[in-house]
Amino acid sequence: MKKKLVSVLLAATMITWVLAGCGSQADSTQSSDTEATQQTQAPATTEATAEAETTEAAEATASDEPITLRMAWWGSQDRHDKTIAAIELYESLHPNVTFEYEYYSFDDYFTKLKTLVASDEVWDVFQLGGNFPMYLDKIYPLDEFIDSGVVDVSKISEANLKTTRETDGTQLGLTNGINTYGIAYDPAMFEEAGAELPTENWTWEDYQKAADTITEKLGIFGSSTFLTSDFIAGCSTYIGQQGSLGQYSFFNLDLTGMGFDDPQMLTPFIQMRADMIKKGSYPDAGASAEVTNIENDFLVTGEAAMTWVAVNQFPTIYNVCAEQGRELALAPLPKVAASGNSGALIQSSQMLCVSQDSEHKEAAAAFISWFENDVDCNNILQAERGIPANEDVRAALAASATKGQQIMYDYVDSVSKNPTPKEYNVLSPDGQDQVQDNYLNYIQQVVSGEITASEAAEKTYADAQAIFN
Repeated sequence: MKKKLVSVLLAATMITWVLAGCGSQADSTQSSDTEATQQTQAPATTEATAEAETTEAAEATASDEPITLRMAWWGSQDRHDKTIAAIELYESLHPNVTFEYEYYSFDDYFTKLKTLVASDEVWDVFQLGGNFPMYLDKIYPLDEFIDSGVVDVSKISEANLKTTRETDGTQLGLTNGINTYGIAYDPAMFEEAGAELPTENWTWEDYQKAADTITEKLGIFGSSTFLTSDFIAGCSTYIGQQGSLGQYSFFNLDLTGMGFDDPQMLTPFIQMRADMIKKGSYPDAGASAEVTNIENDFLVTGEAAMTWVAVNQFPTIYNVCAEQGRELALAPLPKVAASGNSGALIQSSQMLCVSQDSEHKEAAAAFISWFENDVDCNNILQAERGIPANEDVRAALAASATKGQQIMYDYVDSVSKNPTPKEYNVLSPDGQDQVQDNYLNYIQQVVSGEITASEAAEKTYADAQAIFN
């Protein structure tokens, strides 16, 4: 069967939210259904029975029956090229399997996905980020394939498996990579402007001061746009950075209400963002719309000195800037207080899932297992979606890491050592997308003088609280 390649659509943002409380990281970006997919658990088996099931599953997967799998993802051109090469390797190893693949920018991907959801034609293998809860009824869990041995999780830690599990323990997919957020920046631009370089404990005040200084001295944006992740920074991360560790979160752990009581906790961030837009040190809505993916971010084009990134994106922009003769660095997220909480958590970048609509669920699951566990495959992918969850794959890639990749590995290792709340929830309730859209509009209204930052905070809180009414 002839492979069909659907042309790339690069009209919108790439960044995804996959991190706690978001958004993703998000797109990015997340919302959730209140109805979780129910998984029928396989009965306990004897060791001999389990071995027989594993053999039977392997034989079924290795069948000569022609299979066509439909797959789709979003991302940068770098991701597209790497993923296609990995698919071609899999097809060479499994001649009976042919892929029909599609790839998009972030917004276009979810526009297409929603259309397929409505017609019950979701791709056999599809990529989801932190917004996976709204697609729970289209995800076919992997539990039965893990039990049968089709999906191998022997080299993936329990902690990494939990990043793509439902709260009831159902394994929804396998993470494409563990990830977190950071600030990518150009040290030479900071030094040219006389701005203080980011430190391990810099604050949002330090961030704003540096951005304003860069704009005054160099005539460029001090900071590029956070795109849809502005909600993550302003709501999820900013709220989580306040109080004692784990005291506050934007939504509560049970997703039954808010995780904080005072809307005015949001005011300083909204005011900072509006002030920066008015000063020209941060892009307004019109300029932000020009950034359609991380590869044309203002930091990459030389029109900004720093930008917020999901760190799996860092090696890509590091390489692009290196070709320009520029060397980027990666700093931790600014904090509310220098001695306070970082607000950064290690979680899943995205995951690959099997579709409930698929006619070849086992073959789709087998591919996902290979995609996450095979060293040759991951030598092609080069951790572009995040640091691999499989320990053998991580070791193989680290041994031949590029400069940008090594910075990413070191950064994630550093963040993983930060104190983290005993309990936290990576999910968000259905309806958050609209809350996020409204929040970004409120910031623009503060800029134009229609409302105050305090009023924007009250409105954002009320919108979010209304989800539960």
